[in-house]
Amino acid sequence: MSEITPDLVRHLGVLARIQLSDEEVGRLTGQLDVIVDNIAKVSEVATPDVAATSHPIALQNVFRPDVVGDLLTPEQVLQNAPDAADGRFRVTAILGEEQ
Repeated sequence: MSEITPDLVRHLGVLARIQLSDEEVGRLTGQLDVIVDNIAKVSEVATPDVAATSHPIALQNVFRPDVVGDLLTPEQVLQNAPDAADGRFRVTAILGEEQ
């Protein structure tokens, strides 16, 4: 027996502030019913002796360790900058003159 009715779909549309046509209500009623049925099937299969997992294959950290390397001097960083002032990049204001 279907748990999803056209009235329920219309109500969900109102809650989501989505205007649905009668055709959309009919189509969504069937689609949502299939989704609810599939969720029910998954719930039947889930048993207490099966541990919950977020991924079927165990994952491990693949990041390399942080190693400090050769750093650029402030002069090297700013040498190709179109505009610099006081050891910093100088850019045009984007928020207006109020600052």
